[in-house]
Amino acid sequence: MKIKELHLLTNNLNKTEAFYNELLGIPISKKTETELQFQIGNTALNFILSQVTEPVYHIAFEIPNNKLPEAFDWLSEKVSILPVTPESKIADIKLWNAKSIYFYDNNENLLELICRYDLENQSEKTFDASSIIAVSEIGLVTNDVVALTKTITEKYQLAVFQKQPAQENFTAIGDEEGLLVIVNENRNWFPTNVKANSFWSKVIIETTDNSLHEIFTGKLLLAPNVN
Repeated sequence: MKIKELHLLTNNLNKTEAFYNELLGIPISKKTETELQFQIGNTALNFILSQVTEPVYHIAFEIPNNKLPEAFDWLSEKVSILPVTPESKIADIKLWNAKSIYFYDNNENLLELICRYDLENQSEKTFDASSIIAVSEIGLVTNDVVALTKTITEKYQLAVFQKQPAQENFTAIGDEEGLLVIVNENRNWFPTNVKANSFWSKVIIETTDNSLHEIFTGKLLLAPNVN
């Protein structure tokens, strides 16, 4: 499964543009008075201006699995990398054979750069924003993980991630190339104490038969049009 497009809410397009484009160096592929689109590798990441108060999400970006040290150095010059333990800022996700680093964007979205060591995605290029391969994960928040998992897996013929057994409060759907991470409301987003809350999102996924599907969560409340 691949995440081809991700549409999220923001309260501030100007600061979002400054963070992703000016600070991180991610190109803008679309810009209007009410929407920004960034091309992050193979995924179009869209932010829509909204009246919803402080919408926040968890998003993971896949990077080449031989570039974690370079990515850490590149990122640490731009933002504060969050500690995972008192001794480390790198999460070793043994069950997934992956490692991650975490940070916030201007909207307080919890972002993650993840290396998946079972993928063949090594790169010889010096790491920068253009090295990001795609959006690898998006967190979807619900009050019933089991029910939403059943709905998505049956409707889109997707499977629970084979490396992560389904749980009542946390289930990942998809594969190494793209995951929908379904969590209960008020569960902490690792590695923080920030509680997961449900906000509107639209995810466009591509399944193994190359078909595209739209998945929506939450309610959409747009900001007034700018005159």
